[in-house]
Amino acid sequence: MQIYKTPLADMKFVLEAFGYDQVAALEQFAAYDFETTMMLLGQAAAFGEEEMMPLNRKGDEQGVGWDPKSGAITTPEGFKEVYAKLVENGFVGICGAEEFGGGGAPITLGMLMSEVWTATNKSLSMCPGLTVGLVEALHAHGSDELKQAYLPKLVSGQWSGTMCLTEPQAGTDLGLVRTKAVPDGDRYKLTGNKIWITFGDHDMTENIVHLVLARLPDAPPGIKGISTFLVPKITLEGKDNGVRCNGIDHKMGIKASPTCVIDMEDSEGWLVGEPHRGMRSMFTMMNGARLAVGAEGIALSEISYQTAIAFARDRRQSRSLDPAKQDKSASADNILVHPDVRRMLLNVKSTTEGMRGLATLVGINIDLAHNHPDEKTRERADDLVALLTPIVKSFCSERGFMNISEAMQVCGGAGYTTDWAIEQYMRDIRIAMIYEGTNHIQALDLVGRKLPMHGGRPMKRFAGRIAKLLEETKSDETLSELLAPLGKTLEQVTNVTMQLAGKAMADAEEAGASASSYLNLFGLLAVGYSWGVQAKHAVENPSPQSTTKLKTARYYFTRILPEASSLIKIILAGKDAIMAFDADEL
Repeated sequence: MQIYKTPLADMKFVLEAFGYDQVAALEQFAAYDFETTMMLLGQAAAFGEEEMMPLNRKGDEQGVGWDPKSGAITTPEGFKEVYAKLVENGFVGICGAEEFGGGGAPITLGMLMSEVWTATNKSLSMCPGLTVGLVEALHAHGSDELKQAYLPKLVSGQWSGTMCLTEPQAGTDLGLVRTKAVPDGDRYKLTGNKIWITFGDHDMTENIVHLVLARLPDAPPGIKGISTFLVPKITLEGKDNGVRCNGIDHKMGIKASPTCVIDMEDSEGWLVGEPHRGMRSMFTMMNGARLAVGAEGIALSEISYQTAIAFARDRRQSRSLDPAKQDKSASADNILVHPDVRRMLLNVKSTTEGMRGLATLVGINIDLAHNHPDEKTRERADDLVALLTPIVKSFCSERGFMNISEAMQVCGGAGYTTDWAIEQYMRDIRIAMIYEGTNHIQALDLVGRKLPMHGGRPMKRFAGRIAKLLEETKSDETLSELLAPLGKTLEQVTNVTMQLAGKAMADAEEAGASASSYLNLFGLLAVGYSWGVQAKHAVENPSPQSTTKLKTARYYFTRILPEASSLIKIILAGKDAIMAFDADEL
């Protein structure tokens, strides 16, 4: 049983709360005012619920087919047709540049749409999601010739895209990549083996275009010797390009999404960006993908919550601990009377809505960073996006997994069966903590790169945002009392940040030992800021929804944010208990 209605009311609330009007006011987004944006989200909701969701369980059960002789992948029944409808409706290219046939919509709208696609069919959604990432990388770093040749069909979704990073010996450490690129006139011949390539082959589009990491003959060793190439499955002249799927992975989840072993043999490719500086273009694609991964945690957390609440409304077990709440007309009470059931549901609700607000904040700031005419505004927005990207990817994917587990627990044994679908969502989301840079890599990026960036400017500015919010709300008795834990947590995070920085300068292993705990601590603070902004908006715009929002914010501040105290103790404990073991003791 799949239960899902797109949370359009909450999407509208967070768009208002976090200032989507700043984006809509930009000249290039004049066509995407608030009313139009909500109308488009409504259309995306209808499409996801009516077209994509009915294929979700079927795709999981059927999986993908692979022909060892030809290397061809067959997607589950109905996928090809629904993907064609995505293209026909302009959903794939909604945020693409208008000059290449796209809709020119804000990234904020695209992120919220991606939540709908993921909630209704995560496996299918990954294909257009990757294509959007390739479009962004090619638009930012490709030559004019490559853009003109490839972007129109990629933007529309007529062709799909992938990123080919990983090799058997090169996962996180991409400096170990061995794929070769040999100059051949105005192009290159690429030979190598890539693994774990999502939608590396399939039957939903007529061509597949790969963004490939490889080494030129004169490449220096390590990461500084990596270049990026555009390698199509079929060349512009219509010939087979020697790109073949030589195997597929058999996975725990996302079974309708082909994960391929891709071999290239003298495949024609074109350089994207400068030689030996390929990580710049790859990170353009990857950073977009990391935000999309965070949205996956939000999406599957949402659909699991809706499933659990539907189950809980009907399920009767035991009696309320409060005699006044007992239903005398029945032999047992609805399980919503039980505090622990409410605890689990509210754990999910409060973090899901808080994370949606945080992701929306990042989306709005991406649009401002790329398009605002004021340089200082662009700089501030870019700082925020850089700081929060690893938070959204890691915290939202990890909390999303925890939330799905909570939702399953609410449903008891029924939640563990295929009847209620939560078990699929749990299997599907588990990969999110692994791909696009494991969550520990995100933590190291936060501690090692983002915190010290520009002399600590992004962190200082984010702390300044929280301080400004607290200052603006201190005269309101309700908000001042509600947000007091946020101010206390900001102080704690500021202090532990300085302590961790000092310890890490003396011993890099200290950062490695505490980075993941620190990221989760920062995630709690960031979601706390999200709730602070939402609470302020709720007080300023009273309504039944606002009343519920304030109750949910209170739950977060009193029942979730206190987790920060235990994380701080773990961080300050340092590396000793971890590194005390010899290798043969593990």
